[in-house]
Amino acid sequence: MNIETIKEHINDVLKETDFKNLGERKVGKVRDVYTMPDKIVLVSTDRHSSFDRIIAHIPFKGEVLNQISAFYFEQTKDIIQNHVLSIPDPNVLVARKCTPLPIEAIVRGYITGVTSTSLWTHYQDGKRDFGNFVLPEGMKKNQKLPEPVFTPSTKFEEHDRTLSPQEIVAEGLMSKELVDEVEKTAKAIFLRGQEIALSKGLILVDTKYEFGLDENGKLMLIDEIHTPDSSRYWKADSYQARLDKGEEPEYFDKEFLRIWFKENCDPYKDEKLPEAPIELVAELSRRYIEIYETITGKSFEHDFNTPIMERITNNLSKI
Repeated sequence: MNIETIKEHINDVLKETDFKNLGERKVGKVRDVYTMPDKIVLVSTDRHSSFDRIIAHIPFKGEVLNQISAFYFEQTKDIIQNHVLSIPDPNVLVARKCTPLPIEAIVRGYITGVTSTSLWTHYQDGKRDFGNFVLPEGMKKNQKLPEPVFTPSTKFEEHDRTLSPQEIVAEGLMSKELVDEVEKTAKAIFLRGQEIALSKGLILVDTKYEFGLDENGKLMLIDEIHTPDSSRYWKADSYQARLDKGEEPEYFDKEFLRIWFKENCDPYKDEKLPEAPIELVAELSRRYIEIYETITGKSFEHDFNTPIMERITNNLSKI
């Protein structure tokens, strides 16, 4: 889909939903989650969150996220069961109910990042022993790790904390056996994701997974998987040359929209934010579509004949 087509449909976005017949609604950053007696309905909207608030609505984003997850759930179901019951609409996933685990399973394949919790920041500060793995001396930023590492964090706290598996057990959050199973499974899914991404010319750098326990206490993959919102991707063909020159890898970049807001307002304090420029919103939409098409090998198709809410309502009537 070209940028001009996206601009024509810049206001055709799914901002929110309020279905009265789907049970209790919980509004997340991107998804509206409805809890029914026997299942959960997750509707991926076009909301774009940053600075702890919604800063824009990106056309087709919800469809892209939902369909990339659908693709990867299918590609990894031989490794672990997942919560997918059906995908009745491009924006909707109907899921099995389960008991969510209290941690996010973060897996990293490269030493990178700039935040206070990033592996590279800790490494620069002299940390080598991370509890469940030890990194060698002399590593460079953006270098591939000897093998993927598991750096879980808490999920239901106001400010998430990175914990070692030993600390998760010590704090009584999960048993050692369950933590071990989550780590082993998360790494296996990540390696599969890296393999698929590399075959499409991309490097899956790091990601986060969420798990739950089904009615029999068996581990299940939930939420989303390997989307550009939960994962970092770099372009594979230029990676080594740029690393050798000390340059940053080519990556799927959403940062330009954040930068615009930081330059044009105080996104943390201003009560009302300015409207993001159409050119930037359309470009971000184009990038989401590009990564969908690259990963799945399919052309992105959107039903331009039916308004989004009408289409979703029609499709949900069949579940």
